[in-house]
Amino acid sequence: MPIELRQTGLDVLGQTPWGGHICLFYETKQDLIETLVPYFTAGLDNNEFCVWAVTDPLTVDEAADVLSKHIANFQKHVSDGRMEILHGYEWYLSRDLKKVTDGWVEKSEQARARGFAGMRASGNAFWLQTEYRDDFLAYEQELDRALAGRPMLILCTYSLRTSLAADIWEVARAHGMTVARRKGQWEIVEALNPDGGHSLTLREVEVLTWVAQGKSAWEIGKILGITKRTVDEHARSAAHKLGAANRTEATVIALNRHIIELNRHPGPALQARHAAS
Repeated sequence: MPIELRQTGLDVLGQTPWGGHICLFYETKQDLIETLVPYFTAGLDNNEFCVWAVTDPLTVDEAADVLSKHIANFQKHVSDGRMEILHGYEWYLSRDLKKVTDGWVEKSEQARARGFAGMRASGNAFWLQTEYRDDFLAYEQELDRALAGRPMLILCTYSLRTSLAADIWEVARAHGMTVARRKGQWEIVEALNPDGGHSLTLREVEVLTWVAQGKSAWEIGKILGITKRTVDEHARSAAHKLGAANRTEATVIALNRHIIELNRHPGPALQARHAAS
C-alpha cells in the first residue's frame, strides 16, 4: 500500500510521512509563532493529538494565548484532550533524557488508544550553549531512530541567535529534514554526506520512489525492465545506506529527507539518464 502522508501545515514542506523528525531554525519570536500555529492547526484538523513543550522565547501562557487567537475552538481542543501544552524545562529536565523519548512514544500510544490518527509534537531547544549540549544532541539522534515506523511527527525548534555554524550542521544531521525561517522567509537546510549528496544511486532512488507508490518488487521490475531479484538488491542497498531496517523504513526516510517525492513518478527521462551513467 502507498505510504500515508500527513499535512505539515508548512508550505516549505507540504506533506510528510509518519515518523517525520523535522528541525526548524528560527530567527525571531514571530517566525516561531508563524510556524507553530499552522503546524498545530493542521494536526488538529486531521485528528492528531498535539503537544507543545514550551520554553523561551515563549511562556506556556503566551503559547496558549497565541493559539487561542488563531485556532477556532482552541480551548475546547484543550478541554477535550486534543491539545496539550507542557512546561518545556520540566518536560526535558525532570528525568533522564533517555526517558524523554519514551515519554513521547507513550503519549503517542495513548493517543492511538483514544482514537487519534497519531501524534504531532514540538519542543523548543534551549540547550546548545549549555552544559546539556552533548546529551541533547545524543537525545535527538535517539529520537530520530525511535520515530521510525510510528504514527508521530516531531518538530524541534532552535533559535538561530543562539546557534553556531557547527551547531546547525550537527543538529541538521540528527533530523530527517531541516528548514530555517528568517523574518518570514523559508530556506531548506541540508546536512550532506561527506561526498556532497545522499549517496543513493539513481536506480535506488527509482526503486524507493515506486515502493512509496505501493508497488511490489515484481511490479517495479516490470516498470524498470529489471528482475525482481535486482529490485530487491537495490532496495536492500538503499536501506543499508539510509540506516533503515527494511525498504519501507528506507522509503519513509527518503521521503522525509526529500530524496524522493511521492507525487513524482520516475519517468523515461530519469531512466535514460540512469542508462547513460
